[in-house]
This record gives sequence, structure tokens and C-alpha cells, in this order.
Amino acid sequence: MCGIVGCILDKTAAPTILKSIRKLEYRGYDSVGIATVTDTINLKKGIGKIDEVDDEIHLDDIDGKVGIAHVRWATHGNPTEDNAHPHNDCNNKISVVHNGIIENYKQLKDELISEGHMFKSETDTEVIPHLLEKYLDEGKSFLEAMQSTVKRLKGSYSIAAISTEEPDKIVGARNESPLIIGVSDHGNYLASDVPAILNETNQIIYLEDKEIIQLTKDKVEVMDYELNIVPKEITTITWDSEMAEKGGYDHFMIKEIYEEPQVIKDTLSEADKVHEIVKKFKKFDRIYFVACGTSYHASLVGEYLIESQIGIPTEVILASEFEYFQKTLDDHTLVIFLTQSGETADTIKALKIAKQKSETLAIVNVVGSSITREADHVIYTRAGPEISVAATKTYISQLVCIYLLVGYLGENQEILTKLEEVPEYAEELLDSENQIEQIAKKYKDSKDFFYIGRGFNYPTALEGALKLKEITYIHGEGYPAGELKHGPLALIDKNIPVVGILPPGSSYMKTYNNLEEIRARGADMIILGASDDKMIFDIEDKILFDPDIDEILAPLLYIIALQLLAYFISVEKGIDPDKPKNLAKSVTVE
Repeated sequence: MCGIVGCILDKTAAPTILKSIRKLEYRGYDSVGIATVTDTINLKKGIGKIDEVDDEIHLDDIDGKVGIAHVRWATHGNPTEDNAHPHNDCNNKISVVHNGIIENYKQLKDELISEGHMFKSETDTEVIPHLLEKYLDEGKSFLEAMQSTVKRLKGSYSIAAISTEEPDKIVGARNESPLIIGVSDHGNYLASDVPAILNETNQIIYLEDKEIIQLTKDKVEVMDYELNIVPKEITTITWDSEMAEKGGYDHFMIKEIYEEPQVIKDTLSEADKVHEIVKKFKKFDRIYFVACGTSYHASLVGEYLIESQIGIPTEVILASEFEYFQKTLDDHTLVIFLTQSGETADTIKALKIAKQKSETLAIVNVVGSSITREADHVIYTRAGPEISVAATKTYISQLVCIYLLVGYLGENQEILTKLEEVPEYAEELLDSENQIEQIAKKYKDSKDFFYIGRGFNYPTALEGALKLKEITYIHGEGYPAGELKHGPLALIDKNIPVVGILPPGSSYMKTYNNLEEIRARGADMIILGASDDKMIFDIEDKILFDPDIDEILAPLLYIIALQLLAYFISVEKGIDPDKPKNLAKSVTVE
């Protein structure tokens, strides 16, 4: 989580660094700090959002052409100024920013304290500048000190460090936490994610685990832990920084929802590549999906589709639980990993386990991310940059990839043909914005919501409830409709609105009867159904879809309405939907 930026320029670095670190606000954070190097370390940091801290201490008003910055999401230690990054050594000749978790920091800290080092924070990160100081004092170069330091660290980290000893350099390292390098004629950059530096350069080098870097203004060196040079290719990023801007919308989230019809079209353009990957698969008789959060819900749709349309036994496993299933892996199992960022720590760990025995496929949005370099096969979702913390268009694009995969695996031309109509349906749905906004105003003060659906649309209930929780802080639960009578019905009353997902199809009547049970108990209902469904004409709050959208296609479209519902409730409650509390876009720690 958190975010790192650094650069070495031919001009004062702080204004560029501050502009870049703002591009990482979407990752979630509670403090911010910046450090540059001249004949001393110039350090400013504080608690709160960038604008709040900048108004108070003017973050970019420091000299130096070399600098680093960080937005922190607290893991070790509360959000305090002492715990904010960057962290310095005892003599303020070194400054460090770090993402990840140093698992052996307590042992290292005890060792360093016994040697006379004084610590100011509660963080795991602070052992890094003190280790660097120790090795510099032994006569090593800054690069050699970084080499010795990372060999002592256990855990995940992306590190950037500056020093008065060699003020024309940034040294750093990566292991299980993303770090990229940007190359330009005006200097060189590093960051946790591409959007941070895309205004400065689109020439990107992706680092692998256990690699060390040394940057000067005119040179980039990437090395292994023995300081052997590792050749690297430069990737040209094809989307520009404007794609990561709001473009006149009030929030990134609503902008990204409105991009969904185009995202569906763009992801459908990957159909031939998906077909080619399917042709390359080895023979398998079982499928695992592995994912977290929203990607987990997309995977559940995949499970229903594959088992019902193809008949291959399929199971969805949370990435954080995958290690407990590793003994069931074999060379007749296909393991599919879904992750928006390609940097989700739990998913990366699971992929490394699966690769030992099984064929692997990654469905990812970020080109060049860690998982794309590990998996046997990769399908890109083509959603473009998604800045809002709550996933919307990346979820839709993951579903499109899954539908394409099912269509080609099962040689199901009907599904492939139906997919071609989905972008138009999505555009029509967005015309219902005003109606959904009115429903949001009506229910914004509710304390609890239930979402129910059956079969293909049970995962939509889960994802709708998750969106509500993420950005409105209202408690929401998704249930299979048939499970209501097995406990949750006891909670139903007039104070709890129930969102019913009711598309045409084989499960329609059973779901309708469950909704009647709810209506009999006086609960308000918000029904998502077909525009020609006369059974729901007397229900006041409903969101209607073209009647051709059946239960198989519904997961691709009904969720857009639930994304809008959550968005408008969030806005009505005065909450910023782009930056929900306690959450981050890219979860790079386990």
C-alpha cells in the first residue's frame, strides 16, 4: 500500500516530487513526507492529506535536485509525525522511504540499539537508514551499503534512499513490493506506480524481486544482490496522464463507471488473444480461481459459468487462503489469478506456489506488473488506469475476460455473440443515472442493506454489497436468495432495504418468491429486473434493463447499476467515494 516517488533532475526536485506524489493519493494514506539532499538532508513531513500538510509546512519549498517522497498507510505504529516517512539515521546523513513489511525488524532494531543507534519511530522501516549508516561507517559505498542492508532484511520492500555521502545518487531495492524506474532526458525517476511519473516520462523500466538500483541524473543501473548488472528493457506506456485525470467529472469513480462501455469494447478486442491462449492450454480436468476482494467476486461468476456451461469442476479460493490448498495441485489443474494491479501480495505468493505444479493464467490490468512476469499466460483487461480505490471498470473488464475464456473453452458461440451487444446495453443503462440517484437519496440514511441473487447473480449481490460498504460505510450483506430463510430473514423489517437481483432466466421464479417473503415482512425493496417484467410493476423502487439481458449476461450489466447506487449514496452522505477511509488501491502487504 503506501506510495513512493523519487527523482534526480537538472532542476530543483521538490516541486516535481510533490506533483508526482499527488498521483499516488489513490493508494490510500494517512501521512506524507519529502526529503531532498544538498550538503544536508532537508526533511519535511506531517500527518493528514497532502493539501493539509502542504498548507502548513510547504512541502515543495526545499532545495536540492535529488529527492524522495512517501505517502504512508499505517502498518507499524499509529499515524504520527515520527512514524511518517522519510526516516533518517542518527546523524541525518541518510533518508529512506519504504513500502512493504520488514518481518525481522525487531531483531535488527535490538541489534542496532545495542550498538548505540537511537530510534525515533515505532515503524519497521527505521531499521533501514540505521543499517545503511552502519555499513557506510564501515567504509562501504552507498551502493554497497544498500547491498549489505537488503541481505539482512526479511519480508517485502521497495526502498529508495539518499545520502549526503553521495548526494548525486538515489539507491534502492525491490522485493515483493512494486517499484518502477522512469527514464528521461531531464533526469531519472522511481515510483511505486506508473501514474506518479507519467507527466514526466512514459519510458518505464520494471524491476523484479531481489534487484538493486542506482540512479544518477544521466544513468540507470539495475543489479542483482551480488551487484552484477541486470540488462533491462524500456517499456513505452501508451496511455497518457490525461487518462488518469477526472476530465470534468466530480470524482474518478463516476468517470470510471462512465468509461465502462468503452472498456468493454476495448477488452473484447482481446478476443483473438484469449482464443490463442486457450489453444495453448495443456489438458486439465479442474480449474481454480485465485483472487481477493472484488476480483474474488468476478471469479465466482467464472465458477458458475464454467461449471454450468462447460462442466469442468471449478473452485474459487481467496488468495490469502491458497497455501492451505497447495497439496491438491497437480499438472491437470489450471489456476487462474485475477488482480487489478498485478501487485497484490497475497495473489503473488499464491501464484509462486501454483507454478510449481500447475499451469497458470493471470487476468491483469497493469502491463508489466509482477504477476504478468510470473504467470504462464496473461490476459490483459484493457481498462486503463483506475484511480478510485473502489474497483468499477476493472471488475467489468475482468468479467469480460472470463466470459471470453468460457466462450472459447466451451466453444460456445452463443456467449461470444451475446458479448458483442453488451457495450450498447451498458450505454443505455447509464441513461438511468437520474433514477438511481433518486433512489440513493431515499435510502442514504439506512443503516443496513441486504443484496440477494441466485446462481450467476449471487456474486453480483456480494459485489454490490462490497461497493456499498467500501464507499458509504453502510453495512451491507450479499446473500444467495434461497439462504434468507436459513437465518437472515430474522433481520428483515421495514428499516432494512433489500436489493433484489431479478433477471429473466431459470432462477427467476424462485428469486421472485424469496422477494415476496421479504415484502410480506414490510421491508422496502429495490428491484433490478427486466423492463417488460409485469410481476414487479407495483414495486416503487426498481431499476429496469432491456428484456434481452438474461441471467447469464446480467452479471456484466446489473453491477453497473449497483456501482451507481453506492456512488450516489456516498455523495449524498458527503463522503469522498474516491478515497474511502482505511482502504488502499493496491494491497502490497499480506
